[in-house]
Amino acid sequence: MALPERVRPADGAAGRLFSTMRQARLEIFEWLTYYNARRRHSALNYLSPVEFEQQHLQAAKLTIAA
Repeated sequence: MALPERVRPADGAAGRLFSTMRQARLEIFEWLTYYNARRRHSALNYLSPVEFEQQHLQAAKLTIAA
């Protein structure tokens, strides 16, 4: 099954053949980690989800401390 164009890895890994299942799983895991955690999102003011969460937690700590 092919991935929709909007969720395909930028490096063109979608649709290519891997020499081993382990290699496929590793590359897919690396891409998903990038896509879900490190990729910058316009909805988050161009922060990655990790950066956004850190910023949100810091703001919450400051609110509690005040």
